[in-house]
Amino acid sequence: MSKSIVVGTTLAVLGLGGMAFGAWQMQEAQEARQPQYAEITGVEPLTRSVETPREVCENVTVQRQAPTRDPHRVVGSAAGAIVGGLLGNQIGGGSGKKIATVAGAVGGGLAGREVQERIESGQTVTTTEQRCHTVTDTHQETTGYEVSWRHDGEVHTSRLDSRPEGERVRLVDGKPQWQASASPAEG
Repeated sequence: MSKSIVVGTTLAVLGLGGMAFGAWQMQEAQEARQPQYAEITGVEPLTRSVETPREVCENVTVQRQAPTRDPHRVVGSAAGAIVGGLLGNQIGGGSGKKIATVAGAVGGGLAGREVQERIESGQTVTTTEQRCHTVTDTHQETTGYEVSWRHDGEVHTSRLDSRPEGERVRLVDGKPQWQASASPAEG
């Protein structure tokens, strides 16, 4: 083989190798400029319980003892005294009759008072009253989201105020850019 063929072939091989190396470097540089993404692997809402008190009022039927028109039970005492006096007057004669009449009137007055009290205690009045009480309503409020994401085989977590969109997030210098998360159709 001639020396010029060997030198030419060697230069051609070196030239092709250099071109291949240059193309590889360009591809590496281009890949470095390509946006990088991390896969979102989980989104868990963070919640807290919120209790709100409120007043609930209901109309309730209530039975009460009827108010008396004669709180001192004068009518019962008087009626009892009259009946007792009449009965006492039927007993005996002379001064014994007077004592029996007075004793009958006193006893009848006490008995009449008791009878009136028993009758009035059994009398009721039905009314409707409004009764109110406080109840507490409880509900869950979302305060943020715990987001798990994977990049280069490592799983990381971030706490966000709002749910991320899409299935991946763009990375800049290895840090997620949540405000510009990628949709599944992007990139």
